[in-house]
Amino acid sequence: MPPLAPVSVIIERLESAYGSPNWHPRYDPMSELVYTILSQNTSDKNSQPAFQRLRSDFPTWEDILEAPVAKIGAAIRSGGLWNVKAPRIKQILQGIREQRGPFDLDFLRDMPLDEAKTWLRGLPGVGPKTAACVLLFSLGRPALPVDTHVHRVAWRLGLIDKSVSREKSHEVLEGILPEKDIYRFHVLFVQHGRQTCKAQRPLCPKCVVNDVCPYYLGMQRA
Repeated sequence: MPPLAPVSVIIERLESAYGSPNWHPRYDPMSELVYTILSQNTSDKNSQPAFQRLRSDFPTWEDILEAPVAKIGAAIRSGGLWNVKAPRIKQILQGIREQRGPFDLDFLRDMPLDEAKTWLRGLPGVGPKTAACVLLFSLGRPALPVDTHVHRVAWRLGLIDKSVSREKSHEVLEGILPEKDIYRFHVLFVQHGRQTCKAQRPLCPKCVVNDVCPYYLGMQRA
């Protein structure tokens, strides 16, 4: 199921529907890392209050590192899976303290991109999506986070094969995207996946790229 239009055309069409995203840092890299851990397997509606409560209860990263896991868990309970995420956050902080000393990840800004990804993925519980979120959202580096929306929209549009795993698709999609388009690609594909190209009952007749979508055209021929 090859793509029926260049990725640049798809991006332009989606921008016509949703507007053009403009990058700005969401958090500093350390905060972005912890926030992304909290956002795993939950929604922003749950992860945002959990992150705010965590930073309110523990003003410094050292405070979290020194706190019992149960107290960290109590702060992030509203975000879900606190019993997994609390020890993971503490393990990440321990790893950074051992490797770097201070909790300052700005050094990732100047590190070669592949090395920066590898360093982040060496931390407990940090996979390709979490690493990419830190690099893209806090530092503006051309790393593409692939969540369920990006993965689904990309394979429906023929940009990746359906058999390509979400982990592998980070590499595949980054390989076909100009660096300058990675941020807007991510934001637009997430928005499109949430509003139109839904997992169940996608709104294909209203889609601005349905004429170049192998998934939709295949359903029409079936």
